[in-house]
Amino acid sequence: HVQLVESGGGSVESGGSMRLSCELTGFSGSSHLMGWFRQAPGKEREGVAAIVMSGGYTFYGASVKDRFIISRGSAENTVYLQMNSLKSEDTALYYCAAPTRGYWGQGTQVTVS
Repeated sequence: HVQLVESGGGSVESGGSMRLSCELTGFSGSSHLMGWFRQAPGKEREGVAAIVMSGGYTFYGASVKDRFIISRGSAENTVYLQMNSLKSEDTALYYCAAPTRGYWGQGTQVTVS
């Protein structure tokens, strides 16, 4: 059974940091591209960050650039999202995805107050 297992969400004060983790399990081979998306109440889902698993190339949304860092883990098909200088507008449900493979996680809530 293929699934994306997310962890690390919760509540943090404005200006704080938080790290999200995501592992694609039950899948054989490379996920090619993994990333994080988020959706706040009443807003459309937006891309936060993505990483090409083979080359390590990264992409960031304009609102998080220079504050968030996406990285690969030592285990295959594992990614992390380090979120720094968090703002109230970063509050959302964060989803991990391997979009080119069609896999999405259940989401983990991040609340910044």
